[in-house]
Amino acid sequence: MKQSVGFIGLGIMGMPMTKNLLKAGFRVTAFDLNPEAVKTVAAAGAIPAATGKEVAQNSEVVITMLPKGAHVRAAIFGMNGVIEGAKEGTVIVDMSSVLPTESKQLSLDAAEHGVSFLDAPVSGGETGAIDGTLAIMVGGASADFENVKPILRAVGKEVVLVGDSGCGSTAKLANQIIVNLNIAAVSEAVTLAAKAGIDVEKMYQAIRSGMAGSTVLDAKVPMMLDRNFTAGGRVDINMKDITNVMNTAHDLHVPLPLSSQLLEIFHSLASDGKETLDHASIVQHYEKLANVTVKREEVQ
Repeated sequence: MKQSVGFIGLGIMGMPMTKNLLKAGFRVTAFDLNPEAVKTVAAAGAIPAATGKEVAQNSEVVITMLPKGAHVRAAIFGMNGVIEGAKEGTVIVDMSSVLPTESKQLSLDAAEHGVSFLDAPVSGGETGAIDGTLAIMVGGASADFENVKPILRAVGKEVVLVGDSGCGSTAKLANQIIVNLNIAAVSEAVTLAAKAGIDVEKMYQAIRSGMAGSTVLDAKVPMMLDRNFTAGGRVDINMKDITNVMNTAHDLHVPLPLSSQLLEIFHSLASDGKETLDHASIVQHYEKLANVTVKREEVQ
């Protein structure tokens, strides 16, 4: 028998992840503050719940996928939260992107109630969530990891236990540095090319098979060329992640000059009203500085 799974947080990532769990044959009880999101997954076969408590009462494993650590804590320990309905032996898997210190404290607090906790943030964006190909980095006890691995494999391609509690969240911060600085580097490159009068699409085709090639290059350059900044990874969410990067780095006395500059770019985009756009819109920061637009060449 497959484990019964609870899912809290049916946003850009959580919605398709829940649907993939249903496709894999898991019995899923779902909750979100947005009732329309709950109705959508209920139509796909999920059991609707009105509270986190109700989710936990129906589930052996409860997944949370929420914007911030404060939201995760409220969902688990707040009024009508997961802990109120959890049974001894329940495993909570937080797949949100939060501070490692928050993950460690959540794990300690859950243990006081006889509940296990894993931090298991993901990478791959909306596309990875839809395709079930997310990279999942997990922190926590190996026995709990082995227990929930079949569930994680229903939503992810690479599922790796990277260490103890908090290690998954730390790995996600490192991931976010690489992804977002890569987008910034791509943005600088295509802005330079556009200002020089090069056909950016042809340049992209010329370099994508060389050392400059990357998943980020292939995902974001077409978006930039099409002026498509519909969010798969929102500016405000990634700004939160890079803020967490810098807070963690300061606590560890690790200087991160490039990440520091990246955070300022995100603040600039947010002040320009672009916080809900995809982080491919980093290119707009450079376009504004250079007074140029990166776009496809018009066909004559």
